[in-house]
This record gives sequence, C-alpha cells and structure tokens, in this order.
Amino acid sequence: MLIVEELTKKFNGYSAVDKLSFKVEPGRIFGLIGPNGAGKTTTLRTVLNILKPTSGSIMFENKPITANFYNHIGYLPEERGLYKKSKVIDVITYFAELKAIKKSAGIILADEWLKKMHIEKYREYKIEQLSKGNQQKIQFITAVIHNPKLLILDEPFSGFDPINQQEIKELILSFVTSGKVIILSTHQMDTAEKLCEDILLIDKGKEVCSGSLKKIKNDFGGNNIKVRYSGKISEISELEEVKHIDHYSNYAEIELKANVLPNEFLRKIVSRVDIAEFTVIEPTLNRIFIDLIKQNSGQN
Repeated sequence: MLIVEELTKKFNGYSAVDKLSFKVEPGRIFGLIGPNGAGKTTTLRTVLNILKPTSGSIMFENKPITANFYNHIGYLPEERGLYKKSKVIDVITYFAELKAIKKSAGIILADEWLKKMHIEKYREYKIEQLSKGNQQKIQFITAVIHNPKLLILDEPFSGFDPINQQEIKELILSFVTSGKVIILSTHQMDTAEKLCEDILLIDKGKEVCSGSLKKIKNDFGGNNIKVRYSGKISEISELEEVKHIDHYSNYAEIELKANVLPNEFLRKIVSRVDIAEFTVIEPTLNRIFIDLIKQNSGQN
C-alpha cells in the first residue's frame, strides 16, 4: 500500500501541492484527476522522489520511498522521452538495465513485450521511424518491463487511437488482477470512470473531493436522466424542469431540478420529441468534475 499524508510541495513560497493525504491499495486503480495546473504531475513526481516534498510523508510498504525502491516502481510520464536515433530493442533493453535487469534477460523480455503489443516487426527500427502511437507503446513497455510493484501512469492513453487505447486498458486491468499498486492520472473523465475505483480530485494543489467513485457519486446526488431522441433539442432544454443539459448528436444527459419526477418529465416531452430511449442515470464523473471545479473556483 502507498500512504501519502499531509503532502506539501512549495516553489518559491507557492504551494503547488497543499497538504494532500490519500491511500492507494493493491489491486485497485487510484485516479488522480484535476484541471490543468492543478498539481497532479507535481504530486506524482514528489511521490516518486523526483521532487523532494516541502513537508509531509510518503510511505510504500511501510517504508519511505528512497532509491532502494526505484527498481520496484514503474513510471509513465505525460511528457514522453525516448532516444529517437536508437533502435527499439536497444532503447527497451537500456531501460531494463536501469532497473537492474541483465541485458540478456532484458532482450528476452523486450521481445515478449514487442510481441504482446503487436509491434515485433519494428524491433530493429529506430524510434524516429515509428508512428507516434507505436512510440507510445515503446514508452509504455519501458515503464512496465521490470514488473513493478508500484505503477504510476500519467496520461497513459495520450496519442493512442481507440483500438490501441483498448489494448492498453486491458493491460492495465491485468496489472490490477496481479495486485499492483496503480495511480492513474488523466484528463479523460470517461476513462477514469471506467477504470478507477477510487478518486482524488484536486484543484490548485488542494483536495476537492476523494473516496470511492461509488461514494462520490452517491454524495454528489442529482436527478439525472439520459434521453435518446429525434427532434429539436430546444424542445427539451428550454423546459423549466431542466437544471442542466449536455446534448450530443441524438441524445442528451439531463440533470432535472430536485423536485421533478423523471416519469412526469417523460410525459411532458413525449409530445415534443420522438423518444427512442429514456433512462434514469447516476451523475457522470465528467459532470461531477466540472461542477466541483466550478464551485471551487467560485463560478456559478
């Protein structure tokens, strides 16, 4: 387990991270989310001991994280960094050696991972000859090749098309099954909602909310429905019962005012638009994220 208590990191008197506390349990994905500049990357780098905390404590397996733990940590940074003039196999084995894996064993592991990621044919290519997505795959391999106990993923789906995103998701879920401690930082709320069991939402370096995703949704509450329809969205959005609406090409997610019953709202809109689907839903993480950040910023 990773335990972070009262973590603070200041730069020239400015608190980029301000008294954050959280726990990450094995076999669960912990989502660290927040807007740009919220302090997510600083938090991750402080946990990794890349940055020294101004105050607070960070414990992994009941011990402070020091250089002794580096071979047990896998880190996928948001800003990727590979040696573009080097061959794929050389880059992977180099990173494996940094994690105390002998070169001969690193070559075997590299070939296994290249095959697993369906890019074995690029083994002898230079990094710069690969597409952005395949470069991202190489970066991912370098983060996990040493089978780390603690895995920190900062925007792991950046640069991937939907098929490769699904492939990476399945790999991450396999790490959950094997009991790894996993922190996932992402701007993609739908991805966080599907993968993370626990969430820490931060803004301006401070906690906005935290806990299990299920509990956060229960606490957030709301009176939410999803309507798939054909017709004019204005026939729905302008109704007084609607508190908030997110509309897409042929469906809308609607938060009704607290005293409005969904079945009564349905009766009202059937004469205005053609309804293909009407579902009572829980609030999405995206909606919770937007509303809480606005509240924290003092916006209406």
